[in-house]
Amino acid sequence: MSGVISTIKKFPKTFWVANTIELFERWAWYGFFMLFANYLTGSSDVGGLEFTQTQKGMIMGIGTGILYFLPVITGSIADKYGYKRVLVFAFAIYTSAFFLFPLFDTFTGVFIMYLYLALGAALFKPIISATIAKTTTDETASIGFGIFYLMVNLGAFFGPMITLLFRSESYDLVFYISGGVIALNFILLLFYKEPGRKKSEGSLTETILDVFRNIVLVIADLKFVVFLIIIAGFWTMYNQLFFTLPVFITQWVDSSDMFYFFQNHWSFISEKYGEGNQLDAEFITNFDAMFIIIFQLVVSSVVMRKKPLGTMITGIIISSIGMALTLLTQNVIYTIVAIFIFAIGEMTASPKITEYIGRIAPADKKALYMGYSFIPVFLGNVFAGFISGNVYQSLSDKHQLTQKYAAEHGINITSGLSQNEYFSAVASKMNMTDMQLTDVLWNTYNPSSIWMIIAGIGIFSAASLMVYNRFLIKSAPVNKESVS
Repeated sequence: MSGVISTIKKFPKTFWVANTIELFERWAWYGFFMLFANYLTGSSDVGGLEFTQTQKGMIMGIGTGILYFLPVITGSIADKYGYKRVLVFAFAIYTSAFFLFPLFDTFTGVFIMYLYLALGAALFKPIISATIAKTTTDETASIGFGIFYLMVNLGAFFGPMITLLFRSESYDLVFYISGGVIALNFILLLFYKEPGRKKSEGSLTETILDVFRNIVLVIADLKFVVFLIIIAGFWTMYNQLFFTLPVFITQWVDSSDMFYFFQNHWSFISEKYGEGNQLDAEFITNFDAMFIIIFQLVVSSVVMRKKPLGTMITGIIISSIGMALTLLTQNVIYTIVAIFIFAIGEMTASPKITEYIGRIAPADKKALYMGYSFIPVFLGNVFAGFISGNVYQSLSDKHQLTQKYAAEHGINITSGLSQNEYFSAVASKMNMTDMQLTDVLWNTYNPSSIWMIIAGIGIFSAASLMVYNRFLIKSAPVNKESVS
Protein backbone atom coordinates (compact mmCIF):
# COMPACT_ATOMS: atom_id res chain seq x y z
CA MET A 1 0.00 0.00 0.00
CA SER A 2 2.85 2.38 0.83
CA GLY A 3 4.21 1.78 -2.69
CA VAL A 4 0.87 2.76 -4.21
CA ILE A 5 0.69 5.91 -2.10
CA SER A 6 4.24 6.91 -3.02
CA THR A 7 3.40 6.37 -6.71
CA ILE A 8 0.23 8.46 -6.46
CA LYS A 9 2.26 11.34 -5.02
CA LYS A 10 4.35 11.42 -8.20
CA PHE A 11 1.49 12.41 -10.49
CA PRO A 12 1.52 16.07 -11.61
CA LYS A 13 -1.47 18.35 -11.13
CA THR A 14 -2.50 18.06 -14.79
CA PHE A 15 -2.96 14.30 -14.31
CA TRP A 16 -5.58 14.89 -11.61
CA VAL A 17 -7.25 17.70 -13.55
CA ALA A 18 -7.51 15.43 -16.62
CA ASN A 19 -9.01 12.61 -14.55
CA THR A 20 -11.58 14.95 -13.04
CA ILE A 21 -12.48 16.21 -16.52
CA GLU A 22 -12.89 12.57 -17.63
CA LEU A 23 -15.14 11.86 -14.63
CA PHE A 24 -17.48 14.74 -15.51
CA GLU A 25 -17.45 13.90 -19.23
CA ARG A 26 -18.39 10.25 -18.63
CA TRP A 27 -20.94 11.39 -16.04
CA ALA A 28 -22.61 13.60 -18.64
CA TRP A 29 -22.33 11.04 -21.46
CA TYR A 30 -23.71 8.01 -19.66
CA GLY A 31 -26.24 10.15 -17.82
CA PHE A 32 -28.00 10.58 -21.14
CA PHE A 33 -26.73 7.57 -23.14
CA MET A 34 -28.04 4.91 -20.76
CA LEU A 35 -31.50 6.48 -21.14
CA PHE A 36 -31.20 7.22 -24.85
CA ALA A 37 -32.64 3.97 -26.28
CA ASN A 38 -35.85 4.25 -24.26
CA TYR A 39 -36.06 7.97 -25.04
CA LEU A 40 -35.97 7.23 -28.76
CA THR A 41 -38.44 4.32 -28.72
CA GLY A 42 -40.52 4.90 -25.59
CA SER A 43 -44.21 5.72 -25.47
CA SER A 44 -45.06 9.39 -25.99
CA ASP A 45 -47.10 9.55 -22.78
CA VAL A 46 -43.89 9.07 -20.77
CA GLY A 47 -41.81 11.45 -22.89
CA GLY A 48 -40.51 9.03 -25.52
CA LEU A 49 -40.31 9.84 -29.24
CA GLU A 50 -41.87 6.54 -30.40
CA PHE A 51 -39.27 5.97 -33.10
CA THR A 52 -39.10 2.42 -34.43
CA GLN A 53 -36.38 0.10 -33.17
CA THR A 54 -34.84 0.28 -36.66
CA GLN A 55 -34.62 4.07 -36.46
CA LYS A 56 -33.11 3.78 -32.97
CA GLY A 57 -30.54 1.31 -34.27
CA MET A 58 -29.53 3.64 -37.08
CA ILE A 59 -29.11 6.64 -34.79
CA MET A 60 -27.23 4.85 -32.03
CA GLY A 61 -25.27 2.47 -34.26
CA ILE A 62 -24.10 4.83 -36.99
CA GLY A 63 -23.80 7.87 -34.73
CA THR A 64 -21.79 6.14 -32.01
CA GLY A 65 -19.75 4.29 -34.64
CA ILE A 66 -18.73 7.62 -36.19
CA LEU A 67 -17.86 8.89 -32.71
CA TYR A 68 -15.30 6.10 -32.36
CA PHE A 69 -13.96 6.46 -35.90
CA LEU A 70 -13.33 10.21 -35.77
CA PRO A 71 -10.71 10.31 -32.95
CA VAL A 72 -8.00 9.11 -35.32
CA ILE A 73 -8.60 12.36 -37.22
CA THR A 74 -9.47 14.61 -34.27
CA GLY A 75 -6.34 13.44 -32.45
CA SER A 76 -4.27 14.80 -35.32
CA ILE A 77 -6.22 18.07 -35.15
CA ALA A 78 -5.41 18.33 -31.43
CA ASP A 79 -1.73 17.69 -32.09
CA LYS A 80 -1.71 20.50 -34.64
CA TYR A 81 -3.75 23.18 -32.87
CA GLY A 82 -3.18 22.37 -29.20
CA TYR A 83 -4.96 20.22 -26.62
CA LYS A 84 -6.44 23.04 -24.57
CA ARG A 85 -7.76 24.96 -27.58
CA VAL A 86 -9.46 21.87 -29.01
CA LEU A 87 -10.90 20.95 -25.58
CA VAL A 88 -12.58 24.36 -25.40
CA PHE A 89 -14.08 23.73 -28.85
CA ALA A 90 -15.13 20.19 -27.87
CA PHE A 91 -16.91 21.32 -24.69
CA ALA A 92 -18.63 24.16 -26.57
CA ILE A 93 -20.07 21.61 -29.04
CA TYR A 94 -20.86 19.14 -26.27
CA THR A 95 -22.69 21.67 -24.08
CA SER A 96 -24.65 23.29 -26.91
CA ALA A 97 -25.65 19.87 -28.27
CA PHE A 98 -27.16 18.80 -24.95
CA PHE A 99 -29.11 22.03 -24.57
CA LEU A 100 -30.34 21.96 -28.18
CA PHE A 101 -31.29 18.27 -28.19
CA PRO A 102 -34.80 18.68 -26.67
CA LEU A 103 -35.76 21.05 -29.49
CA PHE A 104 -35.77 18.20 -32.03
CA ASP A 105 -38.25 15.33 -32.17
CA THR A 106 -38.10 14.14 -35.78
CA PHE A 107 -35.86 11.28 -36.91
CA THR A 108 -33.75 13.54 -39.14
CA GLY A 109 -33.44 16.27 -36.52
CA VAL A 110 -32.48 13.90 -33.72
CA PHE A 111 -30.00 12.05 -35.96
CA ILE A 112 -28.27 15.31 -36.92
CA MET A 113 -28.13 16.45 -33.30
CA TYR A 114 -26.66 13.13 -32.21
CA LEU A 115 -23.98 13.40 -34.90
CA TYR A 116 -23.23 16.93 -33.66
CA LEU A 117 -22.96 15.61 -30.10
CA ALA A 118 -20.74 12.76 -31.30
CA LEU A 119 -18.39 15.32 -32.90
CA GLY A 120 -17.89 16.97 -29.52
CA ALA A 121 -17.15 13.61 -27.90
CA ALA A 122 -14.78 12.64 -30.73
CA LEU A 123 -12.79 15.85 -30.30
CA PHE A 124 -12.52 15.18 -26.57
CA LYS A 125 -11.62 11.48 -26.49
CA PRO A 126 -8.05 11.35 -27.85
CA ILE A 127 -6.91 14.42 -25.90
CA ILE A 128 -7.63 13.13 -22.42
CA SER A 129 -6.16 9.70 -23.17
CA ALA A 130 -3.02 11.38 -24.53
CA THR A 131 -2.83 13.63 -21.48
CA ILE A 132 -2.91 10.62 -19.13
CA ALA A 133 -0.22 8.92 -21.23
CA LYS A 134 1.98 12.03 -21.18
CA THR A 135 1.61 12.63 -17.44
CA THR A 136 2.59 9.08 -16.46
CA THR A 137 5.89 7.24 -16.73
CA ASP A 138 6.80 3.57 -17.10
CA GLU A 139 6.80 3.44 -13.30
CA THR A 140 3.43 5.15 -12.77
CA ALA A 141 1.52 4.15 -15.94
CA SER A 142 -0.15 1.03 -14.51
CA ILE A 143 -1.62 2.83 -11.50
CA GLY A 144 -2.25 5.96 -13.55
CA PHE A 145 -4.41 4.22 -16.14
CA GLY A 146 -6.07 2.26 -13.35
CA ILE A 147 -7.16 5.55 -11.79
CA PHE A 148 -8.28 6.77 -15.22
CA TYR A 149 -10.50 3.72 -15.84
CA LEU A 150 -11.89 4.07 -12.33
CA MET A 151 -12.98 7.61 -13.23
CA VAL A 152 -14.61 6.26 -16.41
CA ASN A 153 -16.65 3.73 -14.46
CA LEU A 154 -17.54 6.09 -11.64
CA GLY A 155 -18.93 8.50 -14.22
CA ALA A 156 -20.72 5.67 -16.00
CA PHE A 157 -22.37 4.61 -12.74
CA PHE A 158 -23.30 7.93 -11.15
CA GLY A 159 -24.41 9.68 -14.37
CA PRO A 160 -27.56 7.58 -14.91
CA MET A 161 -28.27 7.45 -11.17
CA ILE A 162 -28.55 11.26 -11.14
CA THR A 163 -30.44 11.81 -14.39
CA LEU A 164 -32.92 9.03 -13.57
CA LEU A 165 -34.05 11.09 -10.58
CA PHE A 166 -35.41 13.70 -13.00
CA ARG A 167 -36.48 11.59 -15.99
CA SER A 168 -40.04 11.19 -14.68
CA GLU A 169 -40.44 14.97 -14.67
CA SER A 170 -39.11 15.45 -18.20
CA TYR A 171 -36.57 13.92 -20.53
CA ASP A 172 -35.53 17.50 -21.28
CA LEU A 173 -34.00 17.66 -17.80
CA VAL A 174 -31.81 14.67 -18.63
CA PHE A 175 -30.17 16.62 -21.46
CA TYR A 176 -29.94 19.83 -19.43
CA ILE A 177 -28.25 18.04 -16.52
CA SER A 178 -25.72 16.42 -18.85
CA GLY A 179 -25.08 19.78 -20.48
CA GLY A 180 -24.55 21.41 -17.09
CA VAL A 181 -22.11 18.70 -15.99
CA ILE A 182 -20.09 19.09 -19.20
CA ALA A 183 -20.04 22.86 -18.71
CA LEU A 184 -18.22 22.36 -15.38
CA ASN A 185 -15.21 21.32 -17.43
CA PHE A 186 -14.78 24.89 -18.65
CA ILE A 187 -13.84 25.74 -15.06
CA LEU A 188 -11.45 22.81 -14.82
CA LEU A 189 -9.74 23.92 -18.03
CA LEU A 190 -8.47 26.95 -16.09
CA PHE A 191 -6.28 24.51 -14.14
CA TYR A 192 -5.34 22.34 -17.12
CA LYS A 193 -1.73 22.73 -18.20
CA GLU A 194 -1.12 21.25 -21.60
CA PRO A 195 1.54 18.52 -21.51
CA GLY A 196 4.39 18.61 -23.96
CA ARG A 197 3.36 17.47 -27.42
CA LYS A 198 4.99 17.08 -30.81
CA LYS A 199 3.29 19.59 -33.06
CA SER A 200 2.12 18.32 -36.43
CA GLU A 201 4.00 19.78 -39.39
CA GLY A 202 2.34 20.84 -42.61
CA SER A 203 -1.24 21.84 -43.32
CA LEU A 204 -4.34 20.30 -41.76
CA THR A 205 -5.16 18.69 -45.13
CA GLU A 206 -1.73 17.04 -45.24
CA THR A 207 -2.16 15.85 -41.66
CA ILE A 208 -5.52 14.22 -42.43
CA LEU A 209 -4.13 12.66 -45.62
CA ASP A 210 -1.36 11.12 -43.51
CA VAL A 211 -4.03 9.60 -41.30
CA PHE A 212 -5.65 7.83 -44.23
CA ARG A 213 -2.28 6.71 -45.59
CA ASN A 214 -1.65 5.09 -42.22
CA ILE A 215 -5.04 3.38 -42.37
CA VAL A 216 -3.99 1.78 -45.67
CA LEU A 217 -0.69 0.74 -44.07
CA VAL A 218 -2.49 -0.92 -41.16
CA ILE A 219 -5.05 -2.64 -43.40
CA ALA A 220 -2.18 -4.23 -45.32
CA ASP A 221 -1.44 -6.35 -42.22
CA LEU A 222 -3.97 -9.15 -42.79
CA LYS A 223 -3.35 -10.77 -39.41
CA PHE A 224 -4.10 -7.52 -37.59
CA VAL A 225 -7.21 -6.77 -39.66
CA VAL A 226 -8.63 -10.27 -39.05
CA PHE A 227 -8.14 -9.81 -35.31
CA LEU A 228 -9.90 -6.42 -35.35
CA ILE A 229 -12.88 -7.83 -37.28
CA ILE A 230 -13.20 -10.76 -34.85
CA ILE A 231 -13.05 -8.46 -31.82
CA ALA A 232 -15.78 -6.32 -33.40
CA GLY A 233 -18.07 -9.23 -32.49
CA PHE A 234 -17.29 -8.72 -28.80
CA TRP A 235 -18.07 -4.99 -29.03
CA THR A 236 -21.27 -5.79 -30.93
CA MET A 237 -22.34 -7.92 -27.99
CA TYR A 238 -21.13 -5.41 -25.38
CA ASN A 239 -23.05 -2.49 -26.90
CA GLN A 240 -26.35 -4.31 -26.42
CA LEU A 241 -26.10 -3.20 -22.78
CA PHE A 242 -27.00 0.28 -24.02
CA PHE A 243 -28.75 -0.33 -27.33
CA THR A 244 -31.05 -3.25 -26.46
CA LEU A 245 -31.11 -4.21 -22.79
CA PRO A 246 -32.84 -1.06 -21.41
CA VAL A 247 -35.59 -1.41 -24.05
CA PHE A 248 -35.93 -5.16 -23.49
CA ILE A 249 -36.24 -4.72 -19.71
CA THR A 250 -38.81 -1.95 -20.13
CA GLN A 251 -40.88 -4.03 -22.53
CA TRP A 252 -40.59 -7.54 -21.11
CA VAL A 253 -38.94 -7.94 -17.68
CA ASP A 254 -41.07 -8.04 -14.51
CA SER A 255 -39.13 -6.24 -11.78
CA SER A 256 -42.01 -6.06 -9.30
CA ASP A 257 -40.41 -8.47 -6.78
CA MET A 258 -37.28 -6.34 -6.57
CA PHE A 259 -39.40 -3.17 -6.46
CA TYR A 260 -41.29 -4.45 -3.41
CA PHE A 261 -38.04 -5.60 -1.79
CA PHE A 262 -36.65 -2.07 -2.01
CA GLN A 263 -39.99 -0.62 -0.95
CA ASN A 264 -39.86 -2.67 2.25
CA HIS A 265 -36.15 -2.15 3.02
CA TRP A 266 -34.83 0.89 1.13
CA SER A 267 -37.87 2.88 0.10
CA PHE A 268 -35.70 5.63 -1.42
CA ILE A 269 -34.78 3.26 -4.27
CA SER A 270 -38.35 2.30 -5.09
CA GLU A 271 -39.51 5.91 -4.85
CA LYS A 272 -36.76 7.46 -6.97
CA TYR A 273 -35.95 4.62 -9.38
CA GLY A 274 -39.34 3.03 -9.90
CA GLU A 275 -42.79 3.74 -11.22
CA GLY A 276 -45.97 1.81 -10.55
CA ASN A 277 -44.55 -1.45 -9.26
CA GLN A 278 -41.60 -1.66 -11.69
CA LEU A 279 -38.01 -0.45 -11.35
CA ASP A 280 -36.48 1.76 -14.03
CA ALA A 281 -34.80 -0.35 -16.69
CA GLU A 282 -31.74 1.88 -16.66
CA PHE A 283 -31.35 1.42 -12.90
CA ILE A 284 -31.17 -2.33 -13.46
CA THR A 285 -28.80 -2.05 -16.44
CA ASN A 286 -26.54 0.21 -14.38
CA PHE A 287 -25.64 -2.78 -12.19
CA ASP A 288 -23.01 -3.51 -14.86
CA ALA A 289 -21.04 -0.35 -13.99
CA MET A 290 -21.47 -1.06 -10.26
CA PHE A 291 -20.09 -4.58 -10.65
CA ILE A 292 -17.08 -3.24 -12.57
CA ILE A 293 -16.32 -0.67 -9.86
CA ILE A 294 -16.47 -3.36 -7.18
CA PHE A 295 -14.76 -6.27 -8.94
CA GLN A 296 -12.43 -4.85 -11.63
CA LEU A 297 -9.39 -4.83 -9.33
CA VAL A 298 -10.05 -8.44 -8.28
CA VAL A 299 -10.57 -9.68 -11.84
CA SER A 300 -7.54 -7.76 -13.12
CA SER A 301 -5.33 -9.26 -10.42
CA VAL A 302 -6.47 -12.78 -11.42
CA VAL A 303 -5.87 -12.35 -15.17
CA MET A 304 -2.91 -9.96 -14.94
CA ARG A 305 -0.27 -12.57 -15.81
CA LYS A 306 -2.49 -14.68 -18.09
CA LYS A 307 -1.79 -14.77 -21.81
CA PRO A 308 -4.00 -12.19 -23.50
CA LEU A 309 -5.50 -14.24 -26.34
CA GLY A 310 -6.62 -17.14 -24.13
CA THR A 311 -7.94 -14.67 -21.55
CA MET A 312 -9.94 -12.83 -24.21
CA ILE A 313 -11.50 -16.07 -25.41
CA THR A 314 -12.47 -16.97 -21.84
CA GLY A 315 -13.90 -13.51 -21.18
CA ILE A 316 -15.97 -13.48 -24.37
CA ILE A 317 -17.41 -16.92 -23.58
CA ILE A 318 -18.33 -15.79 -20.05
CA SER A 319 -20.00 -12.66 -21.46
CA SER A 320 -21.91 -14.79 -23.97
CA ILE A 321 -23.21 -16.99 -21.15
CA GLY A 322 -24.40 -13.88 -19.36
CA MET A 323 -26.27 -12.73 -22.45
CA ALA A 324 -27.83 -16.16 -22.96
CA LEU A 325 -29.26 -16.21 -19.42
CA THR A 326 -31.68 -13.48 -20.41
CA LEU A 327 -33.44 -16.12 -22.50
CA LEU A 328 -34.69 -18.06 -19.52
CA THR A 329 -37.33 -15.93 -17.87
CA GLN A 330 -38.93 -12.53 -17.43
CA ASN A 331 -37.82 -12.53 -13.77
CA VAL A 332 -35.54 -9.59 -13.00
CA ILE A 333 -33.29 -11.69 -10.72
CA TYR A 334 -32.12 -13.67 -13.76
CA THR A 335 -31.46 -10.36 -15.52
CA ILE A 336 -29.27 -9.15 -12.62
CA VAL A 337 -27.37 -12.46 -12.58
CA ALA A 338 -26.95 -12.24 -16.36
CA ILE A 339 -25.55 -8.71 -16.07
CA PHE A 340 -23.13 -9.86 -13.34
CA ILE A 341 -21.84 -12.77 -15.42
CA PHE A 342 -21.52 -10.50 -18.45
CA ALA A 343 -19.59 -7.95 -16.38
CA ILE A 344 -17.11 -10.62 -15.25
CA GLY A 345 -16.51 -11.54 -18.88
CA GLU A 346 -16.24 -7.89 -19.87
CA MET A 347 -13.66 -7.20 -17.13
CA THR A 348 -11.71 -10.27 -18.22
CA ALA A 349 -11.65 -9.62 -21.97
CA SER A 350 -11.72 -5.86 -22.47
CA PRO A 351 -8.36 -4.83 -20.91
CA LYS A 352 -6.59 -7.69 -22.67
CA ILE A 353 -7.64 -6.45 -26.12
CA THR A 354 -5.47 -3.35 -25.82
CA GLU A 355 -2.63 -5.37 -24.31
CA TYR A 356 -2.78 -7.90 -27.15
CA ILE A 357 -2.67 -5.24 -29.87
CA GLY A 358 0.45 -3.84 -28.23
CA ARG A 359 2.06 -7.30 -28.28
CA ILE A 360 1.37 -8.24 -31.90
CA ALA A 361 2.27 -4.83 -33.33
CA PRO A 362 5.68 -4.59 -35.04
CA ALA A 363 8.21 -2.95 -32.73
CA ASP A 364 8.53 0.13 -34.96
CA LYS A 365 4.75 0.54 -35.41
CA LYS A 366 3.30 0.09 -31.92
CA ALA A 367 2.00 3.64 -31.64
CA LEU A 368 0.44 3.41 -35.11
CA TYR A 369 -1.30 0.10 -34.33
CA MET A 370 -2.58 1.31 -30.94
CA GLY A 371 -3.97 4.40 -32.63
CA TYR A 372 -6.11 2.25 -34.91
CA SER A 373 -7.46 -0.04 -32.21
CA PHE A 374 -10.66 2.04 -32.55
CA ILE A 375 -11.67 -0.02 -35.62
CA PRO A 376 -13.41 -2.91 -33.76
CA VAL A 377 -15.23 -0.44 -31.48
CA PHE A 378 -16.41 1.48 -34.54
CA LEU A 379 -17.53 -1.71 -36.30
CA GLY A 380 -19.07 -3.06 -33.09
CA ASN A 381 -21.30 0.00 -32.77
CA VAL A 382 -22.45 -0.19 -36.39
CA PHE A 383 -23.22 -3.91 -36.12
CA ALA A 384 -24.88 -3.42 -32.73
CA GLY A 385 -27.13 -0.78 -34.26
CA PHE A 386 -28.34 -3.28 -36.85
CA ILE A 387 -28.98 -6.00 -34.24
CA SER A 388 -30.78 -3.67 -31.85
CA GLY A 389 -32.62 -2.05 -34.73
CA ASN A 390 -33.77 -4.22 -37.62
CA VAL A 391 -33.37 -7.56 -35.84
CA TYR A 392 -34.97 -6.44 -32.57
CA GLN A 393 -37.76 -4.76 -34.53
CA SER A 394 -38.72 -8.00 -36.26
CA LEU A 395 -38.21 -10.43 -33.37
CA SER A 396 -38.78 -8.65 -30.09
CA ASP A 397 -40.35 -5.20 -30.29
CA LYS A 398 -43.36 -5.25 -27.99
CA HIS A 399 -45.33 -2.63 -29.87
CA GLN A 400 -44.92 -4.42 -33.20
CA LEU A 401 -45.78 -7.80 -31.66
CA THR A 402 -48.87 -6.25 -30.06
CA GLN A 403 -49.98 -4.94 -33.45
CA LYS A 404 -49.35 -8.39 -34.93
CA TYR A 405 -51.35 -10.06 -32.16
CA ALA A 406 -54.22 -7.59 -32.59
CA ALA A 407 -54.33 -8.19 -36.35
CA GLU A 408 -54.33 -11.97 -35.87
CA HIS A 409 -57.29 -11.69 -33.48
CA GLY A 410 -59.28 -9.17 -35.53
CA ILE A 411 -58.89 -6.35 -33.00
CA ASN A 412 -59.28 -2.82 -34.35
CA ILE A 413 -57.95 0.01 -32.17
CA THR A 414 -58.52 3.72 -32.68
CA SER A 415 -55.49 5.44 -34.19
CA GLY A 416 -53.72 8.34 -32.48
CA LEU A 417 -52.98 6.48 -29.24
CA SER A 418 -49.57 6.37 -27.59
CA GLN A 419 -47.79 3.01 -27.50
CA ASN A 420 -48.81 2.43 -23.87
CA GLU A 421 -52.42 3.42 -24.55
CA TYR A 422 -52.55 1.13 -27.58
CA PHE A 423 -51.18 -1.79 -25.56
CA SER A 424 -53.72 -1.26 -22.77
CA ALA A 425 -56.53 -0.99 -25.31
CA VAL A 426 -55.60 -4.35 -26.86
CA ALA A 427 -55.36 -5.92 -23.39
CA SER A 428 -58.81 -4.55 -22.54
CA LYS A 429 -60.29 -5.92 -25.77
CA MET A 430 -58.93 -9.36 -24.85
CA ASN A 431 -60.19 -9.05 -21.23
CA MET A 432 -56.63 -9.18 -19.91
CA THR A 433 -54.48 -7.04 -17.66
CA ASP A 434 -51.38 -5.46 -19.17
CA MET A 435 -49.19 -8.05 -17.43
CA GLN A 436 -51.33 -10.93 -18.71
CA LEU A 437 -51.05 -9.66 -22.29
CA THR A 438 -47.29 -9.30 -21.84
CA ASP A 439 -47.10 -12.95 -20.75
CA VAL A 440 -49.20 -14.04 -23.73
CA LEU A 441 -46.97 -12.18 -26.16
CA TRP A 442 -43.86 -13.62 -24.46
CA ASN A 443 -45.14 -17.19 -24.77
CA THR A 444 -46.54 -16.72 -28.27
CA TYR A 445 -43.72 -14.92 -30.05
CA ASN A 446 -40.63 -15.73 -27.93
CA PRO A 447 -39.11 -12.21 -28.01
CA SER A 448 -36.16 -13.36 -25.88
CA SER A 449 -34.76 -15.10 -28.97
CA ILE A 450 -32.92 -11.84 -29.67
CA TRP A 451 -30.47 -12.83 -26.91
CA MET A 452 -29.76 -16.14 -28.62
CA ILE A 453 -28.53 -14.16 -31.63
CA ILE A 454 -26.48 -11.80 -29.46
CA ALA A 455 -24.96 -14.64 -27.43
CA GLY A 456 -24.30 -16.48 -30.70
CA ILE A 457 -22.27 -13.52 -31.95
CA GLY A 458 -20.14 -13.76 -28.81
CA ILE A 459 -19.62 -17.51 -29.12
CA PHE A 460 -18.77 -17.13 -32.81
CA SER A 461 -16.20 -14.44 -31.92
CA ALA A 462 -14.61 -16.70 -29.29
CA ALA A 463 -14.50 -19.63 -31.72
CA SER A 464 -13.02 -17.40 -34.41
CA LEU A 465 -10.28 -16.31 -32.00
CA MET A 466 -9.43 -19.96 -31.40
CA VAL A 467 -9.14 -20.55 -35.16
CA TYR A 468 -7.16 -17.31 -35.49
CA ASN A 469 -4.76 -18.48 -32.79
CA ARG A 470 -4.38 -21.91 -34.38
CA PHE A 471 -3.83 -20.92 -38.00
CA LEU A 472 -2.65 -17.28 -38.06
CA ILE A 473 -0.66 -16.92 -34.86
CA LYS A 474 0.87 -20.29 -34.03
CA SER A 475 1.84 -20.81 -37.65
CA ALA A 476 3.43 -17.35 -37.87
CA PRO A 477 7.02 -16.49 -36.90
CA VAL A 478 6.16 -14.48 -33.78
CA ASN A 479 6.66 -14.92 -30.08
CA LYS A 480 3.84 -17.41 -29.55
CA GLU A 481 4.32 -17.58 -25.79
CA SER A 482 3.51 -13.91 -25.41
CA VAL A 483 0.23 -13.84 -27.31
CA SER A 484 -1.53 -17.19 -27.23
